[in-house]
Amino acid sequence: MAFLIEKYHFKTGSLLEGLPDKDFRILKESMERIEINKDKIIFREGSNPRGVFILRKGKVKIYQTNREGMEQIVYIYKKGEIMGYRPLVCNETHPVSAVALENCVVSFIPKNKFLLVLNSSLSLSNRLLVNLAHEFTVWTNKISVFARYPVRERVALSLLILNEKYAKEGYEYLPSEITLSRDDLSNYVGTAKETLVRMLQDLKQRKVIKAEGRKKIIILNTKELEAVTNLY
Repeated sequence: MAFLIEKYHFKTGSLLEGLPDKDFRILKESMERIEINKDKIIFREGSNPRGVFILRKGKVKIYQTNREGMEQIVYIYKKGEIMGYRPLVCNETHPVSAVALENCVVSFIPKNKFLLVLNSSLSLSNRLLVNLAHEFTVWTNKISVFARYPVRERVALSLLILNEKYAKEGYEYLPSEITLSRDDLSNYVGTAKETLVRMLQDLKQRKVIKAEGRKKIIILNTKELEAVTNLY
């Protein structure tokens, strides 16, 4: 059985493409272009949602913080993905915080405008349902692995997911340059930074990855990483 990255990584297509002209026009006219500097908080865990964000440039991490103040990164958004609509639809507070990993550009749609279209557009409602159902399946698969598998397998799976996230548009066939700090990567894997560094060093010595500086990682052998995950 072949390894399927799609089981652990979802690609959010545009929720707005193909909407009726009237609905699309309302959302388009309400959009505000916002530039967000690296490390700036976009929304905080426990805050009330003000609207939705469509990421036009850059990367954003979302995370939860435990009682000791430690971060657990649960997802990384990239260009084209939409953030913040789940708590808005459910009328709940944000369950996570969002911070820009790079200098970012977003299109912001206010809550009232988004809900206005959502309540009247069967097309948008259906797209959200399909998206949420797919994301739920992916979250379930990923949580299951991260809860049961050792650190070695979790590091390998995390690198494969990030390889998809950092792929350059139009050049997906080339190795990705994962530019994530060791602190963020360890928070994504859910392990101590010292443990992560040892795992990366082992993969580097085996020429599975290439590590440059304190942030850049290039995957040289995805098949070997897939074998390490033991997920078939």
